[in-house]
Amino acid sequence: MEEINMNETLKILETRRSCRKFKPDMIPEEDLNAVIRAGTFAPTGRNLQSPIIIAVTNKELRDKISEENRKIGGWNKGFDPFYGAPVILIVLADKSVSPNYIYDGSLVMGNLMNAAKSLGLGSIWIHRAKQEFESDFGKKILSDLGIKGDFEGIGHIALGYAAEGGEAEAAPRKENYVYWVK
Repeated sequence: MEEINMNETLKILETRRSCRKFKPDMIPEEDLNAVIRAGTFAPTGRNLQSPIIIAVTNKELRDKISEENRKIGGWNKGFDPFYGAPVILIVLADKSVSPNYIYDGSLVMGNLMNAAKSLGLGSIWIHRAKQEFESDFGKKILSDLGIKGDFEGIGHIALGYAAEGGEAEAAPRKENYVYWVK
């Protein structure tokens, strides 16, 4: 692929990688708020803004969500599907608000991960939010928070400072990724 002159945003988009090993250090609230705010500015179909973000910094709830996610994923007891990240951002979207809710929530996920990278944070998209929030476990979280609507879990962002070796180098881009029609 040809080399192009890149601004800071393009560098972030090209260098962000999934982090699979986090330090336990909590993220400063100012940085966490900035990441979350970026998520709220993701484009949504017809600007209906069907997604919501649940920011979990409470360790007890974080660990319960991790355990539920582990069970759904079928991993052995003791495995943490959030790789030790101290923060979980859960994106859900209201199915009754927009037929584009999955796409809307996915764009929020992307904004969260790219914003995290721009602030020197590691992140990874973790699945199984759909199953979590279809279960009594997830429904209770929504109820406890007073969240009403027809929400489907889109994904989790595990967020924190990357530990040494937590982020791999980018794989080469595949051949024929782009087809031009000029």
